[in-house]
Amino acid sequence: MPLEPWPAEWLRATLPLTVLAVVAEEETYGYAIAQRLQAAGLGAVKGGTLYPVLNRLEQDRLVTSSWREGAGGPGRKFFTVTPHGRAHLAERAAAWHTFTERAAGLLPSVGSPR
Repeated sequence: MPLEPWPAEWLRATLPLTVLAVVAEEETYGYAIAQRLQAAGLGAVKGGTLYPVLNRLEQDRLVTSSWREGAGGPGRKFFTVTPHGRAHLAERAAAWHTFTERAAGLLPSVGSPR
C-alpha cells in the first residue's frame, strides 16, 4: 500500500480495464465493484467516478446491465461482462503487461543509483 494515494492520472488510465476485470470475475453491482477495487489496494473509488466508467463500458458493449430488486432495500443495477468484453479484456490486459514491463525497464530500482 502506498504512503500517499495513487496519482489520479494512474487511476484514470487503469480504471476502465480494472473495472472490466472485476465485472469479468462475476456478475456484480457498483458498490461491490468499488469494494473490490479498494480491497485490491487501488484506494476508494467514488460513485461519481465509477458509474461513468460503467456507462462507457456498457456503451462500448463490453458489459450489459440489469436492474434487480433488493432484498429489503433498494434495487441494484448488476453488470455482466459480454463475450466481446472478455475478448477486449484479454487483449488489453496482455498489452498492459507489455507496456508496464517496458516502462519498468526505464525506471531505476528502488535504492539503486541510476
